[in-house]
This record gives sequence, C-alpha cells and structure tokens, in this order.
Amino acid sequence: MARVCIDYRKLNEATRKDHFPLPFMDQMLERLAGNEYYCFLDGFSGYFQIPIDPRDQEKTTFTCPYGTFAYRRMPFGLCNAPGTFQRCMLAIFHDMVEKTMEVFMDDFSVFGNSFQNCLSRLDHMLQRCEDTNLSLNWEKSHFMVKEGIVLGHKISKKGIEVDKAKIDVIAKLPHPTTVKGIRSFLGHAGFYRRFIQDFSKISRPMTHLLEKNTPFIFSDDCIRAFQTLKDRLTEAPILIAPNWDLPFELMCDASDFAIGAVLGQRHEKHFRPIHYASKTLIEAQTNYTTTEKELLAIVYAFEKFRSYLIMNKSIVHTDHSALKYLFAKKDAKARLLRWVLLLQEFDFKVIDTKGAENLAADHLSRLENPYENVNDPKEINESFPLETLNMVTFRGDSRTPWFADFANYHAGNFVVKGMSTQQKNKFFKDVKHYFWDDPFLFKICADQVIRRCVHGKEALDILEACHNGPTGGHHGANLTAKKIFDSGFFWPTIYKDAHEFVKNCDSCQRQGKTSQRDEMPQNSIQVCEIFDMWGIDFMGPFPSSRGNKYILVAVDYLSKWVEAKALPTNDARVVCKFLKSLFARFGAPRAIISDRGTHFCNDQFAKVMQKYGVTHRLSTAYHPQTSGQVEVSNRGLKRILERTIGENRASWSDKLDDALWAFRTAYKTPIGCTPYKLVYGKACHLPIELEHKAYWALKQANFDPVITGDHRKVQLNELNELRDHAYENSLIYKAKTKRLHDSKIKNRVFNIGDRVLLFNSRLKIFSGKLKSRWNGPFTITRVFPYGTVELSQANGPNFKVNGHRVKHYFGGNVPHLVVPDLQTFPKDQ
Repeated sequence: MARVCIDYRKLNEATRKDHFPLPFMDQMLERLAGNEYYCFLDGFSGYFQIPIDPRDQEKTTFTCPYGTFAYRRMPFGLCNAPGTFQRCMLAIFHDMVEKTMEVFMDDFSVFGNSFQNCLSRLDHMLQRCEDTNLSLNWEKSHFMVKEGIVLGHKISKKGIEVDKAKIDVIAKLPHPTTVKGIRSFLGHAGFYRRFIQDFSKISRPMTHLLEKNTPFIFSDDCIRAFQTLKDRLTEAPILIAPNWDLPFELMCDASDFAIGAVLGQRHEKHFRPIHYASKTLIEAQTNYTTTEKELLAIVYAFEKFRSYLIMNKSIVHTDHSALKYLFAKKDAKARLLRWVLLLQEFDFKVIDTKGAENLAADHLSRLENPYENVNDPKEINESFPLETLNMVTFRGDSRTPWFADFANYHAGNFVVKGMSTQQKNKFFKDVKHYFWDDPFLFKICADQVIRRCVHGKEALDILEACHNGPTGGHHGANLTAKKIFDSGFFWPTIYKDAHEFVKNCDSCQRQGKTSQRDEMPQNSIQVCEIFDMWGIDFMGPFPSSRGNKYILVAVDYLSKWVEAKALPTNDARVVCKFLKSLFARFGAPRAIISDRGTHFCNDQFAKVMQKYGVTHRLSTAYHPQTSGQVEVSNRGLKRILERTIGENRASWSDKLDDALWAFRTAYKTPIGCTPYKLVYGKACHLPIELEHKAYWALKQANFDPVITGDHRKVQLNELNELRDHAYENSLIYKAKTKRLHDSKIKNRVFNIGDRVLLFNSRLKIFSGKLKSRWNGPFTITRVFPYGTVELSQANGPNFKVNGHRVKHYFGGNVPHLVVPDLQTFPKDQ
C-alpha cells in the first residue's frame, strides 16, 4: 500500500511545536521481555483515525493534477502528528500501559505470565478499542504467541534479542566506499549497540574517517572493524530484563582511546548482561592519567545507567584503589570534585577485580608499569580511613607519629621498604613539602606558610587550647581548625578532630535553642464519632468585661464544634460547672484532653471525670502541640475578638456569642464543610440571607410544613454520609500535614540508655541573662511511640518530656555545679 506524504515544511515552521514524548524504547522492551505469552496488534491506518478540526482543514491543502484537496483526517508529514497520536493512544489505554500492555504509536503489545492471564488482558484491551471506536488491522496482528518482533527486537521469555532479518541484511552489505556509506552503516549497526560490547572501541578506525580534514582511506583496520561489527551482530547475546529486587552489577574499564561498561545482574550465580555501553574519548580525555580514565569509565557508566542505578543497590567491579583515590585526593581538581558529587547520590559498593576477572575489562588494554617490583607486590592497606589515605602511614606501632616516614627520610635519608610503585610515587610527591629542623619536622603548606607537624597528646592539647582556652572562644569546628593553622601547627586530620572535639564539648552543647527542625514526627489524633473527644483550655487573663477575665474553650476533635464561656476566674469549680453543662447538651464523651494546669489537675475535676466515666488525657509538659486542636481554636476565637471589639476592649464578653457563631459557620479545610453543617446536617441561615433575599427566603414552599419537613428528612438521611466524608477528608488532610511537617524535621532516633540534655522551657519565657537553657545530662529509660521519652535523674523520680525538648549529649565533662532547674510531674497512670 502506498503512503502519501505531503511536503509540509513551511506549515511546520509556522506551527507551535507539541513536545509530547514517545516511550523510551529500552524501557519498553525491558518491560515486555520475560513473559510467557504475547499478543501483537497493529492499528488500521492509525493517523487517519484522528479527525482534524474543520477550522484547520484548509491548512493541509495540497495540489495535484486532479485539483486542490485538503485532509479531513490527520495526514503524514505534520510535525505534531506523532505526539498527537501517541497522546491519543495513552489517553485511551492510560490505565493499562506498563501494567498489561505497551503502546508505541500504532503498535500494541499485550503480555501475560500465563495463557489465561494474557487472554483476559487481551479481552480488556479489545473491549476498550470497541468502546472508543479504535480500528485494528487483523492481518498484521498475532495472538497468543511466545515470541515476536517489537521495534526491530525479538522479545521472548528468554529476554531481548536482535531481529535476525535485519542482521542478515546488514551482514550482506559490502564495505562502504564513501563517508556517507560509513555514516549509513554505523547508523544501522548503532541501532543495536546495546548488544555489542565495546562498540566505540571496535568502530574507532571507521569513526576516525568521519573527522574533518581526514582523507578517506578505507584501510585494513577499517575492514577488520567493519567485519568485526558484522560478526558481533550475528553473535549478539540475549539481554535480560532487569529484576528490581536484585542488586545491579556494573563492570567497567578504560583503554587509551575508549571506555566501556556492562550492566547486568546475577541469576543463579551466573552473570547475565542487561545493557552494554561504550564511548570514544575526546582528545582532552586521552591525556588523563590511567587512574583518571578508570574513574571516568565509572562516572560514565553511572550517568549512562542512571535510570537503573538510582535508588537501587549496585556493585561496581573495578580497581578498588581508583575510587579511593577519587575520594581521598587532597588537592583535587574541579573535575574530580564533580565526579565525587555525582557518585554520592548512588548506593553502591566496590569489589576489587583484576583485569583478567573483569567481564567488561579483560579485553581492554592496560598500561603496564615497568618499575613495578614483581617479586614483592604490595597492596595498599584498604583498612585505612579515607581521611588518612592521602598520606603514607607507618605500618607498625600506632603510637609512632604519622610523619615518621617523612622525618626519617629528611633526617637520615631512610626510605621504608616494601612500598609499591604507586605508594613510592605518592611518598616522593608529598615528602618534598616537608623539611627537618632538628628536633622538629615542618611542612610548607599550600598557602606557603611553614607549620610544625604535631601528633598525639600534643595535638590534643593544642586543639583544646584553641577551642576552650582563654583565647579559644568556643568557636565552631571550622574556625577552631583555622585558629590552629594560624597558630602554626599541622596534622592531616585537623578538621575531623576539630569536629569531634567541638561535638563533645560540654559548654557548646549547653548553648542554643530548639527549633521546628527539632520536633518529633507528627502523630494525629483521629476520632471516629462526633462529640467523642473534646479538648479544653483557658484563654486569658483579658481586660475585665462585666466581671469576666477568662474564656474557657472546649472543641470537638471531629466536627471542630466550639463551646466557650466567659468566666471571672479559672479555678476547678467553674471548670466542673462548665463540663456538666457540656455533658448535658452533647452527652458524655470518651475522653477529654487538657494541659497540666492546676484547674484541670485536681480532686474535684477527677471526681467529675469518674462520675461520668470519662478518660482524662494530659498533654506533655511545655508541649502545647499535644492538644493542638484546642490551641488552634483559641487562636481563631482570639483573632475574631481582636477584630470585632474595636476600641472598647472591655466589651469582649458581649461579642463572644457572635464570635462563636462566626467560628461555627466558617469553612474548615480538614472536614470539608462548616462545623454547623456537620452537627445539624444543613447550612446555618444567617441574617444577611433574609436581608438581601437569598433563594430559600423567596420561595413560598419554605413556609409549607409538609414540603419543608420532607426536605429536612432528606437532609438528616444525608447526615451520616456527610460525616463519613468529613472523616475521610480529615484523614487525608492530616496525612498531608504529617508529610509536610515530617519533611522539615531532623531524623533523630532516641534509644534507651542514651544520654540527653533537656531544654528548660521556663527560661524561654523568663530568660536569664548568660544562663544556659539546657539541663542534664539525663538518661533515657523509656521511649514511647508517640514522640515522648521518659528520663531518669539522680535525685528524683523519672519524668516524661516530649522529644522536641531533648538533644543527644556527646561525652564532655559534666560540671559539678549543674543543678537541674526543672518542674517535674508524677507519671501518668
């Protein structure tokens, strides 16, 4: 069948581009591979099933000997045609793609792990085609087969293979005689480059002919490369689809002019390849050292296979010392620092593999070192910490100074025996920066300042003097280390030691405040029934209004319904009277949450709770977030009162009822409606509706008791459904709030036996000048799942605090005059 394609280049230039992506071929093939049965279907005249808007049909006009014509269906040649068709197909099969089938333009592939499974998925797909009037070409369709050709690749249970028909065509091609012929051949062969190991290295002689100002001479090397590529294509291995439950293995190495990598996994102890990749080095990269080329191969492999390796465990088979060189190189170039940053986001471990054992590297050339001592090959001690890998350490008594080898060399021209060539090169490169002035060793640092080398207790004394001595100032780790440098002393791990020292300094740990990032993960209180749980709290004192100075607020946790009363005092008597009135109107709840104020923690209050069978829950001391719902309601009521009382602040008690009305009829996001509607099942009618004639106020039917009664019955029947929706909305809202809150806090873990400091929250209100806000250290005796920890103290009972108020205590000498300035409470029963 002939396809007509019109030259629409000028139309395409004026068209706004639709950059809708087509599926990634590699990912689609990997999702298809490994299944038992397949169904391959083809769309019938795919583009012609998409109609063109009548207003735009004239834009597709073309002329021919028989007249002037315009398309009513989408033609070939439009720049946005592929993206439009692919978007249409994904809209039709949006819930099936990547799960039961794959779509690439008008090619549909249904797969399944069993005959029945594939058949049911095919039935579902065909039903969708019938529903959307999508036509298929039955002549090109294949049903319930075990293998098939998709996008030039053979897909089966075994994995992904090349299409033999296309390979046979390539294998019969004569060698190219022009630059255009080379480009054509490499383009066809490059389509299957994921199957060819070291494609860039093999094709190097031919790609060299594509460079500018290079005479075209198809040499013997080019003929060998041409033949090798054809042989590799005919012998191409079967690639497997990735198993995301297994770790990936990466094998890579470098030669003088190319780098290569193999991604695979082990199945039953056998390595199976997933993807081959290779790259020819540019001129600047060919000047890299051998180690840097190996590192470049690793970095290239991680960039190439990023979609596989990110968020997954992986194993890298390469020269182990190369990666350590990258992380430990002291005077690193910007290029090496970029590589370090790139590799830090991957979770991988390195296995040292000799070239002959490396499946990806055994055929790549390696530079031989003629100075290597064959009779005494020594490996670099891999147990060294990364901070000290950049220096030669003494392999003997740990009390020996780190600079012993350098001192011996300068003082007595003595070199340690047994070092490998790499270690010797490193040693002689570093030793030139040191000189001996009996009895001390000095180093000429990068800033050309001469500093004395120190170690052991002397280094610790210098560190202590520069941090907490009379001229120390208890600065941070970086400033402390810089002060040591300015004082003229050096040892390799200054920054690491300064960090540890400052971290364990008792005085530094007792400074600072708590912030939102120190909070514990959020735990929401979810209530199923309305009026089952109330939170109560006092607001005030306010300016006296008709003898009232306080407001007692109670809020229902599910409906957000608020009750409030203006009171002259805030004692237990008025609280109990208020609660009895509350219980008489709304019934006895399951629990009441309050703070630890004396008006809530007393015998009179406890008797009322016991009489009505209500559980009394107390919030953690100095942690009002425990009863966060009532705190939010307090803020809301206070905000309304502040903006309604005007100049006469003593009239707030008269405005309280109006404020409650306004609060109860305000939309609450967590429940998706107003508290009034959730309680009564209908919207509250406001005076403004009568004054300005809302719809319901104009209808005479509202005065008919029969019709109004029937309408009210419908509303009451909908009430349970409304409350179910409110419960669901509340769950979703609280989960979203928890995610947002928890994303902003530190990841702190407290365990039994940890020593911690406690923030004295009373000093946050009544601050003392130059007084530390942290008490302790205390020991954690119990950790609760809702963010509270129980602490023990030497002279007193155990007490509970929220994790927000504690921080880990690291070592340090506890001053003898540290007296806990705390208000402790008895343990909850």
